[in-house]
Amino acid sequence: MRKLQAIVLGAASLLLAAAIGLQWRQGHGQEQEQGPPRNAANVTKSIGTTIVGDAATTRGFSWFSADPSASSVVQIVEGTETAAFEEANALTFRGTTEQVEVGDGQTQTSNKAAAAGLKPGTVYMYRVGTGEEGGWSEPAAFVTEADNEKSFTFIHVADSQGETPADFKLWGRTLDKAMETFPDAKLIVHNGDLTENPEDETAWDAFFGEAKRWLASIPLMPVTGNHDETDGKADRFLAHFHLPRNGAGNSIPGTNYSFDYGPVHFAMLNSESNKDEQAEWLDRDLAASEKPWKIVAIHRPAYGGNQTKSIVKKWVPIFDKHGVDLVLQGHNHEYSRSYPLKGNEVVSEGEGTVYVTPNASGGKFNEKKEDQFYHAVHFQNGRPMFAGVTVDAERLVYRAYDADGKLLDEFAIARKS
Repeated sequence: MRKLQAIVLGAASLLLAAAIGLQWRQGHGQEQEQGPPRNAANVTKSIGTTIVGDAATTRGFSWFSADPSASSVVQIVEGTETAAFEEANALTFRGTTEQVEVGDGQTQTSNKAAAAGLKPGTVYMYRVGTGEEGGWSEPAAFVTEADNEKSFTFIHVADSQGETPADFKLWGRTLDKAMETFPDAKLIVHNGDLTENPEDETAWDAFFGEAKRWLASIPLMPVTGNHDETDGKADRFLAHFHLPRNGAGNSIPGTNYSFDYGPVHFAMLNSESNKDEQAEWLDRDLAASEKPWKIVAIHRPAYGGNQTKSIVKKWVPIFDKHGVDLVLQGHNHEYSRSYPLKGNEVVSEGEGTVYVTPNASGGKFNEKKEDQFYHAVHFQNGRPMFAGVTVDAERLVYRAYDADGKLLDEFAIARKS
């Protein structure tokens, strides 16, 4: 049975890779053409996909458009044949719209929609737009989680945090190399600070534009950073992602949430506000999960190049209580990996939690902080970095690379009994 499942998953991954390659070639060719885009009346941009429920049967979508009166529609067909969009068996889902002021008196529209009732382990093509002829995006592909998926890989990045087009070209190249290195990756965890200024819509255009080959197909699950929530608001950050709203009360919905994929339960915390209620929520959330692996993602680190004392005080005891295996961090713009830790002390392998910060995925780097008692690996190479994390029934393996594909760190965590 497991062998058959692996064959099915392999076939789905190959179909998805072929579809992504086709849409990339088509999109690249169109970028070279002169004249307005095909859907010039209602240009769709910043298209992304996320996990908003059961990853085997649902999928979330978000995009920006120009027409405030247009409908928000996603259309989905099974397989990779785009001609099927014109057939009667295409699935249509309607979403919501929200007007976003982007400066200079201009308004754009944030669109969000979700598809449900999908088949597990299946490749789909989709398009988003108004639902009218000439109002569709170019098709993109995605694959749902397989039934009882025991093993998968995800990409880990942080702090793309760009301002200029050149900044985001670095981010795009980093993600290109990450997907080249881990072509079967099922999702991307981004540990926050996606742009320098969340009110700068041209930066969001570049963030999505330089990575559109991947972000339209691979779910990107973001953590809220200090450049994403500012002055108690995260409106512009959240306008670009359709995220679960299952977090703590009094947290801004979408800035704190959890989801499952394969054997992993992910809890995404917001280090910028409402830490006490998130602590209570996290205690309940982790206790309710029966997944064998628990991964928490935060922006400001508990054990990184430096520490955020309130997180060490409020959240780390809960990590310890529930045996969290791995904490993914951002913010410090350097590479940092801890020894296994519990009770603020180094413990034997398999007993504690490992904390890792993957350096920036863009071009902004900090000077290396002083080494601390918890550091197993700590360096500043001045290069954008990414990691691939592979999880199966027995082991979690973390491999960190620079944007040229050079392996810089690797470690494994054995599943706790």
